Amino acid sequence: MKPTLSTIKKDSTFSSTTNRSWTIWSKDGGCPFGTVPVKRMTKDDLIRLSRMPPPEDVTFNAEYDVSNNNSRPNGGYISSQGYKVVAIAQISYNPHNNFAGAGMVTILYNPQVNGQQHSGSRLKIHKGSDILQVGWRVDPTLYGDIKTRLFIHFQAGKIHCFNTLCPGFVQVNHDIPLDTPFMNISQRGGEQWGITVHIDRDLSGNWWLLMTPNFTRVGFWPQSLFTDLKSFATNVDWGGVVYSPPGVPEPPMGSSQFPIENTLYDAYCADVTIVNEKGKTIEVDSTITHTDYPYKVEFKELSHGAKDKYFVLYGGPGESTHV
Repeated sequence: MKPTLSTIKKDSTFSSTTNRSWTIWSKDGGCPFGTVPVKRMTKDDLIRLSRMPPPEDVTFNAEYDVSNNNSRPNGGYISSQGYKVVAIAQISYNPHNNFAGAGMVTILYNPQVNGQQHSGSRLKIHKGSDILQVGWRVDPTLYGDIKTRLFIHFQAGKIHCFNTLCPGFVQVNHDIPLDTPFMNISQRGGEQWGITVHIDRDLSGNWWLLMTPNFTRVGFWPQSLFTDLKSFATNVDWGGVVYSPPGVPEPPMGSSQFPIENTLYDAYCADVTIVNEKGKTIEVDSTITHTDYPYKVEFKELSHGAKDKYFVLYGGPGESTHV
């Protein structure tokens, strides 16, 4: 199936900084022509997945006033189950927002987690009860190890699924497994590695996952999965997310340190973009931020090479240093 993507890339108002960092996964020839990588489930996989926490339950309050770079510990962001802890930048809520997609470059780290904890970075778009996410994640419950891996997730009403563990996402690329471990991880103050990810709606209403600066098509979520996302999205956010079971201290997030406004040391999302309903990609220069204890997040314009760029800087050591 060929996507009928709009001309979002031709109309793009930004250019991504590209270097060796953005090609991360191992190239071993990929799958044979006409096939795609699908995880083979084992008994251990099924046991671990039975222990996964419930899906994120997030709503936005349409009544509150927000301003650029205003961090509100509880403003407008409600996690009714209280299990997700986030440090994010988001587009100001407006029920009339119409987003046909969003993108980012996210730097890869490997925060330490244990047991049922997980820690990662995500791009998230949603409307109502429908959610799409992509990013990296360290999650022993999902993956059975503590490697930094690619993940995608969709939530459609009460149905939710990671990667290709259940019907939903239609993979078309034979080179990029959706649970691939990244071979190179960033070191604070040292070499930086990251991935470029986009979620874009095509003209038929399907939502496509694109990766690499060349917008490689990985696969799509069919429009038929959704109720609220049959049309455009109203919310987009970028940043970090962690989970710990009740009574267990929160794990490190991002680089495992608080941001110091230095991209050699901070976990960050860069080239954060939205796609408007006309298919034009727009660089984001205004957000609000939300931070849950004990983490920090900033949306800052910093010097980067020959120009200034906006970054979502996020992270923290977790509660290990607080208890």
